[in-house]
Amino acid sequence: LPEVPTMAVEKVFVYNNTSIVQDEILAHRLGLIPIRADPRLFEYRNQGDEEGTEIDTLQFQLKIKCSRNPQAAKESSDPNELYFNHKVYSKHMTWVPLGNQTDLFPDADFRPVHDDILIALLRPGQEIDVLMHCVKGIGKDHAKFSPVATASYRLLPDITLLQPIEDEAAEVLQKCFSPGVIEIQNIKGKKVARVANARLDTFSREVFRHEGLKNLVRLARVRNHYIFSVESTGILPPDVLVSEAIKILMGKCQRFLNELDSVPME
Repeated sequence: LPEVPTMAVEKVFVYNNTSIVQDEILAHRLGLIPIRADPRLFEYRNQGDEEGTEIDTLQFQLKIKCSRNPQAAKESSDPNELYFNHKVYSKHMTWVPLGNQTDLFPDADFRPVHDDILIALLRPGQEIDVLMHCVKGIGKDHAKFSPVATASYRLLPDITLLQPIEDEAAEVLQKCFSPGVIEIQNIKGKKVARVANARLDTFSREVFRHEGLKNLVRLARVRNHYIFSVESTGILPPDVLVSEAIKILMGKCQRFLNELDSVPME
């Protein structure tokens, strides 16, 4: 969440903005749009640098103007028919190469992760003309740099049936858990419950509401088995995020060991 770097909009140069969205709000909305650009290809921008370079800055332009549709029916009240470009989406952001970036990244497709992020609404005569500089940063400095929407972990559930549960009781037991946790097998004409996939359980404890079942089931957690869930914003795949996070953690451990070695022992 806080230390895997990404590229995000840092500076917005507003040349014209006649929309109802104030300049600072527009800049804030643009900053939160995830940019599909591998941060490993870029360097951190030095503090105080006014101008970006091809190795530390990505430049995007957003230039759009709303106009009336002369072909629209007179009785129509639908803005989609009445106006052109009345909705400003992230797909209207275009990459403007800096320096020799065209040669450095010949196969690059720098753009927002999603094309349908709504930025602003316009009416005829209103326009937005801005230039954006994207830089490399980490979530510790600002949330817009975080590549992860959510990151969490839990222990692996452990469900044990203390004795065979059959027929109607098996069906009730199955409904007490998330789909796929308990399955019912047909053994010698009897419906018998078994634990199919405890990983899918959410620990609702619904089974303890049934007097006939609460003493037949034991719920626990495997203390050394963690299930990590990482939801990416789309900038980098989850497996790459985990790999990069582990590299950062290893680097911290190595720095700590180096500091220990440098401290004289009495």
